[in-house]
Amino acid sequence: MLILILGLILFLGTHALSMARETRAGLIARLGEGPFKGLYSAVSLIGLVLIVYGFGVYRASGYVQVWNPPVWTQHLALALMPVAFVLLAAAYTRGRIRRAAKHPMLAAVKVWALAHLLANGDLGSMLLFGLFLAYAVVDRIAVKRRAPEAHAHEEVVVSGWGADIAAVAIGLGLYLAFAFWLHPLLIGVSVMPGR
Repeated sequence: MLILILGLILFLGTHALSMARETRAGLIARLGEGPFKGLYSAVSLIGLVLIVYGFGVYRASGYVQVWNPPVWTQHLALALMPVAFVLLAAAYTRGRIRRAAKHPMLAAVKVWALAHLLANGDLGSMLLFGLFLAYAVVDRIAVKRRAPEAHAHEEVVVSGWGADIAAVAIGLGLYLAFAFWLHPLLIGVSVMPGR
């Protein structure tokens, strides 16, 4: 569990720098933009590897069950995940979904984390998905509180319905790939009932 916690501290801690604008600006001024981005990426990657490895070690040593989610929460999680994948895809398009979500990547993380919290009642999952959900909520609040001029670059120019169709198609394709193939392969847990 300690490896998982260390990974979460490194990964979410580096991402929390986006909320501490003055600290982030000071580090960029001191290190330079290129070295800052390189260090930021390296620490984030190390954190992500530790999260994946630490969660695997935790799972192999046996789950610490806190509560037993009813079956309907697992079905609700399956219903929420296509939304998360569409929001994730919309983060890279210039469509109406992206404009409506304002920050579709953070929205995708919130939906993903909530879905997994609903479906899993063990301590490691609650820690992992609970902290990701808390981070995404706090980061979204921080983004809203920034001065209006800080949001000028975020204005999305809609390029037509094609971007939304692409976001939905890519998102649903990713969802199906994960649900039927990648989740069991990478995570070791089948998410589809009866599989």
